[in-house]
Amino acid sequence: MATATLTIDLNAIIANWRALDAVSAGGTGAVVKADAYGLGASRVARALALVGVRHFFVASADEGADLRHALGPGLEINVFSGHMAGDTDMINDMALTPMINSLDQMVRHMESLPGHAFGIQLDSGMNRLGMEPAEWAALREIALAQNPTLIMSHLACADEPDHAMNAQQLNSFVEMTQGITAPRSLANTGGVLLGPAYHFDITRPGIGLYGGLPFTDAQPVVTLTLPVIQCRDLEAGETVGYGNIFTATRPSRIATLSAGYADGLIRAMGPNLQAYAGDTPCPLAGRISMDMIGVDITDLGEDPKSMEILGAHQGIEVLADAAGTIGYEILTSLGARYTRRYTGG
Repeated sequence: MATATLTIDLNAIIANWRALDAVSAGGTGAVVKADAYGLGASRVARALALVGVRHFFVASADEGADLRHALGPGLEINVFSGHMAGDTDMINDMALTPMINSLDQMVRHMESLPGHAFGIQLDSGMNRLGMEPAEWAALREIALAQNPTLIMSHLACADEPDHAMNAQQLNSFVEMTQGITAPRSLANTGGVLLGPAYHFDITRPGIGLYGGLPFTDAQPVVTLTLPVIQCRDLEAGETVGYGNIFTATRPSRIATLSAGYADGLIRAMGPNLQAYAGDTPCPLAGRISMDMIGVDITDLGEDPKSMEILGAHQGIEVLADAAGTIGYEILTSLGARYTRRYTGG
């Protein structure tokens, strides 16, 4: 089979959630937006629901609708983008909870779905989504009279514990929510790790569930195994791949693996990456192309049937560093062509 296999360990996701829940002062939800960071929201959310997660967070009403089909009734699905034009029927029919971000959204929600659950997103300084302090001050009493289910904001620099922005946003959020009895939420994964002052009533871990930084104690979640399509011998001086950037300096053995940048293996990571045959690392040879990767297996002494490029030996942050990006981008870029296999859960 020439299709690579992406294995997703649901037990590791559960363990990561439990570890973050154990240090959260209040309840702990789960962010499953972008198809659970590319790993399959339906499977991930169902596994988390079975161990007690009751608050899920998605980016859009469409994501929320898909998740409701997977989870069934009863669990809370919060929509970060709020109540957008055209989303009313979906929010109502799928029992979604929009996080209201503006006066326009507040009016839309109250006029079209009076009495329907909603939350409020406040901008505590990130300048991305949410009501700014002046807008919130004007709407606060009206909004609170409708009994919002959650008041939330989002940290911009939580992955940098010493960044002054963290305390600035915390102070701003406390000021804007002073005297409110509705549940509050500020902490993403990094916010959980900043300590109890940031936790409030509900934390919202995302990347930490899937094995990414800043949760350094996270269990690895994903393994990517690439089949070997062909192996060939090279004489010294022969080249591999586009642009002839790899030239054999000795008689060499090259394996061609079935995956490439069309599958989320970013071309820029090539010079800094290895593929593993068991516990043995082998350097990539030449550029990562759309569907194939060359690997120098000269010192391996045998032709493997497959090689691992992401897993316990080389996690998502290693791939991210190799590509000059972040673990979020690696996870969400993993391609649709992989055969996905779930374990545990």
